[in-house]
Amino acid sequence: MSKRILFSSLIGAVALGGVAAGSLALASAPTEPTLEHGSARYTAPTDDSEGSLTYTVDVSDDSGIRSLKVLAWPASSKLDPTAGEVRSADENAKCRSTSDETARCTYGEKVTKQEAADLAKGTWHVSVLATAEDGGTTFVARAATVDITG
Repeated sequence: MSKRILFSSLIGAVALGGVAAGSLALASAPTEPTLEHGSARYTAPTDDSEGSLTYTVDVSDDSGIRSLKVLAWPASSKLDPTAGEVRSADENAKCRSTSDETARCTYGEKVTKQEAADLAKGTWHVSVLATAEDGGTTFVARAATVDITG
C-alpha cells in the first residue's frame, strides 16, 4: 500500500513540475504591448504660426514601454507600410510613464505653410510600432486617420 502512495506522489510531483515549468516559460515570453485611446490631429499653419500633425496614444505592457515608432502617410498614396518599414523609420514618439506598465506617447511634427502647401490633401493614415522593454512588439497598420486640409 505504501508503494502505491509513493508512486502516486511521485506522479503528482512530476505533473506539478511540468505545470510549473510551463508557467515559467509563459511568464518569461514577451507579451505584446496594447494601445488605447489613440488619436491624430492636424492643425493647419496660419500667417502667425506653424501648424502641426500629432498622434497621441496610451501604450501598456507589463514590462514597460521602450519605444513607439510612427509613420503618417496619405491614403491616396496607396502605401501599405509593414512593421519592418515602420521599425526603420526615424519617426519616434516621445513617451512618458504614467505608471509602471503604461506610457502616454506623443508624436508631433511642425508643419510650415510651404510644407502644408506640398502635403497631399485628404485622409492620412498613421501606422505605429510599439516595442516593450521585454522585446514584445505590436504593429498597427492603421492606428488612426486624420484629414489634411488646405
